Amino acid sequence: MSMKWWTACSSKDDGKERPHRRRAAGLLAVLALAVAATGCGLLPDEPAEEDLSTIQLPQISKKPEYEVTTKTLETKVQASGKIMSMQEKTLYFTSKNLDGKYLKKLYIHVGDSVKAGQPIAELDVEDMKKSLRDQQLAFSEAETAMKETLRQRDEMDPIEFEKKKIAFEQQRQDIADLQQDIADAVLTAPFDGTIVSVSVQEGASVKAYDPIAIVADTSRLVVVGTSFSKDDLAKVAVGMEADVDINSAGTVKGKVKALPSPQTDDNNGNGQGNGQKIERIDDYLVVDVPKLPASVTRGTPLTVSVVVNRKENAVVIPLSALRTIGARTYVQVAEADGSKREVDIEVGQQTATEAEVLQGLTPGQKVVGR
Repeated sequence: MSMKWWTACSSKDDGKERPHRRRAAGLLAVLALAVAATGCGLLPDEPAEEDLSTIQLPQISKKPEYEVTTKTLETKVQASGKIMSMQEKTLYFTSKNLDGKYLKKLYIHVGDSVKAGQPIAELDVEDMKKSLRDQQLAFSEAETAMKETLRQRDEMDPIEFEKKKIAFEQQRQDIADLQQDIADAVLTAPFDGTIVSVSVQEGASVKAYDPIAIVADTSRLVVVGTSFSKDDLAKVAVGMEADVDINSAGTVKGKVKALPSPQTDDNNGNGQGNGQKIERIDDYLVVDVPKLPASVTRGTPLTVSVVVNRKENAVVIPLSALRTIGARTYVQVAEADGSKREVDIEVGQQTATEAEVLQGLTPGQKVVGR
């Protein structure tokens, strides 16, 4: 009986519940769609796609182009220099016997005018003067003895006589040498001029060939180049044109008058004394300038540029257009249609900024820089 009731109830419930179940399922579907829609609204917005149309992309830089031209091309060698006198001399004591003596008196100052033979400086040689007096007294006695020897010459052994004679002459020579050393202790001007430099002070210890002063004839000023290298000097010849840039007076033109004499390093006034170079105009390249500016003086610094090669109507290009690979020298020629082609060239003289083209290019063409 209970089974029947369950079955009946089940059948009855099924019939009543189906519409409700269908409605519930529909409601659940609607709710699911609503939740899904709401969930999508809760997610962050996707970033908007960036507009790249306004961005300027960097352009590859175009290499410079240069026109092949013609000009007068000059190759120069350059060095620093100064104004010197055609007649000037560094004064120094020459006797080695005076080494270590102290400078007793300096008679001149820079800018003083001097006459030939005028005293310039004097060393303290009082000890030598005393020695000279002693030797002269001893020599007086030797002269008396020698007179007696001469009277007895016929009675003396010839060899003994010669020995006494040699000893007597040696005394005479020693006195003469000492007198010369004392005389050499006074330094004098070799010619009329102006003292342009003084290298020592009174009381200083002096050695032979130490520079004491420089005397110059300031009415005979010339331009000298003092720092040319050996390689540059090998390119220079007498008569070549030169540009002289005088720092305080502008640029003047001249010609090479003389080349440096071969360098020596000895103790005859050509080398060095106490480490200071003894200046001689013969040691430098001399430039003849027809008329120097009135403002220049002996010692004024300057720059000398000598034109060692000049060519009229030379075909030239900038050095920045030259290209080399091994022994090959070439350029890139820019064509009218925008293309480029490599052309081998032969190069002549070069300056700091340009190169002469002997073969391979003609004026008007354009070459590409690096």
